[in-house]
Amino acid sequence: MLRVINYPHPTLRRVSKPLRRVDAELHRLVAEMFDLMYEQKGCGLAANQVDLPYRVFVVNQSGDPAKKEQEFVFLNPVLSKPKGSAEDEEGCLSLPGLYAPVRRPERVTIDAYNLQGEKIHLEAKDRFSRILQHETDHLDGILFIDRLTPTQRMALRDEIEEFELEFSQRRDRGEIPDDAAISARLVELEGQRT
Repeated sequence: MLRVINYPHPTLRRVSKPLRRVDAELHRLVAEMFDLMYEQKGCGLAANQVDLPYRVFVVNQSGDPAKKEQEFVFLNPVLSKPKGSAEDEEGCLSLPGLYAPVRRPERVTIDAYNLQGEKIHLEAKDRFSRILQHETDHLDGILFIDRLTPTQRMALRDEIEEFELEFSQRRDRGEIPDDAAISARLVELEGQRT
């Protein structure tokens, strides 16, 4: 069963590997990612946020499970053609309760594949563009806090240190494996689909 991992779990910093194989297990994982995203009141969720090394994320801009027409699955996404600039508040399911303004391009183009192997080519703007950029950042091991100014980051220092302390305590209790064990598991998983 999948669960959202919190900063500073090492999988969040791992660059995800492109998927080469789509099978029934990946379909099951994606369905579980949607369920988890909705349960956590999110609008996007990347595979490395659920401790998986695959280059895939799910999105529903509304965050409403009843609006299935807004559900997207992006496999091996590539962003291009950034245009404009806008600042808006972002949060992250891997940093629950933490929010800050992040400057990003207003528009981007995304090329990817869906679960049926069909090519996706979309031009996104505003909130949808921001979500796509945020989730693609995850696949590259980048968190929204990495995009903050030094002043913004300093203002959130105490909250960030709380996440680090809780992670350290959970690891000390044996709830989270050491980095070597996490890495070995991810390499094994990569071999199954990448």
